[in-house]
Amino acid sequence: MESVAFFDAKPYDKLWFDLLKDRHEIRLKYFYNRLNPDTAILAQGCKAAVAFVSDTLDAPAIDALRQTGVEAVALRSAGYNHVDLEYAQGKLRIFRVPAYSPHAIAEHAMALLLCLNRKIHRAYNRVREYNFSLKDLMGFDLKGKTVGVVGTGKVGQAFIDICLGFGMRVLASDPFPTWRHGVEYVSLPELCRESDVISLHCPLTRESHHMINRHTLRLMKDGVVIINTSRGALIDSEALLAAIKDEKVGAAGLDVYEEEEDFFYRDVSGSVIQDDTLKLLLATPNVLVTSHQAFLTDEALRGIAETTLQNLSDYFAGRASENEVSYERVVAQTT
Repeated sequence: MESVAFFDAKPYDKLWFDLLKDRHEIRLKYFYNRLNPDTAILAQGCKAAVAFVSDTLDAPAIDALRQTGVEAVALRSAGYNHVDLEYAQGKLRIFRVPAYSPHAIAEHAMALLLCLNRKIHRAYNRVREYNFSLKDLMGFDLKGKTVGVVGTGKVGQAFIDICLGFGMRVLASDPFPTWRHGVEYVSLPELCRESDVISLHCPLTRESHHMINRHTLRLMKDGVVIINTSRGALIDSEALLAAIKDEKVGAAGLDVYEEEEDFFYRDVSGSVIQDDTLKLLLATPNVLVTSHQAFLTDEALRGIAETTLQNLSDYFAGRASENEVSYERVVAQTT
């Protein structure tokens, strides 16, 4: 039975991993510490490690893992922008979970949109103080509105299905379009100009970093609603905050934040947050921030555990895996 170091373990992670690990003859050593160059030593004696999006897999961390004997890292996430794949080449095998429950994330994106549009979060707080006034709670019908979906992978397609169910006009932008009835593919600038709502469902790459910035924000309709359940750095947070102050952006639903590593997945309620941009976003009534929880459904957690454990089993058995991520493969896909 192979031993695997499991970093940044949370109680909800352990639920399905504990139920399924014996089927794969894997012994998991849980650590609550996040993976970084200093904590990598905890993996001593393990041939593989399990990591999350909040873990650090830069060159020093990769070297530190190699010194402990780790040969492979199974990411329990779809994204791998936190991994230095170029440096890992030839040093660590990297595996990911390409899809677990796209509906979980798509439904959370729609929940953010509905909550912001109908001011549910404000109404909830108001009536708890016995204030039943309807002042400033007006929303708009989603039916007939134009939604721009950036990224039409499995999550984006699931979100599109929901939007079509609401009777929305759907525009989409993706370098690799997938034709489907009721969806019109356009360039990102056109999507920005035409959309009443913009929802991001694409990976973070060099090309997509800060794709929502001062320039693209200027192209958008006044009062546009922006939803991001993908990666925080797709949005220039300072530019977004400025656009909210100028009332260019009518509302923003953010399940991710570009500097979230210092805050998300932990309780910092007893600390003074030093990030002024995040503090201002949290203090703005038409901004709704959740702590990167869009994936958090029972079905998604089971899917993550099943695929992660299968990835490890395949590696230990010497089987090829379509879920392996390599620098060469990523470069080939983007050229």
